[in-house]
Amino acid sequence: MQKELVSIVIPVYQSARYLQRAVDSVLAQTYRPIEILLIDDGSTDQSGKLCDRLARKHAEITVYHREHKGVSAARNYGISQAQGKYIQFVDADDEIAPAYLEKLYG
Repeated sequence: MQKELVSIVIPVYQSARYLQRAVDSVLAQTYRPIEILLIDDGSTDQSGKLCDRLARKHAEITVYHREHKGVSAARNYGISQAQGKYIQFVDADDEIAPAYLEKLYG
C-alpha cells in the first residue's frame, strides 16, 4: 500500500541559529514520502540564505520568501502551497523525534 504524501510547513523568521537542527530532524523521519516547505517570513538574518542552501541540497525542500506578515500568515501560505494529503507544522526551533510522523500517520 502506497503511503500518502505529508507536507511539513516550517515558518522561518530570524531562525538561522536553530533552523538546521529542525530541518535535519524532519529529514531524519522514518515516514516517507514527505515534502518540506520552508516559509521565509521576511528574515533579515541569514535564515533566507540557509533556506536556499538546504533546498539546493535536498529535493524534498521547497522555499518561499515572503515579506514579514507573522507566523500565522506564513503557516497559511504554507497550507496554500502544500501538495500533501496531510499537513504538519514544525517550528524553526523545534526538533522532532525520528518516528514522529510515522506514529501520527503510519
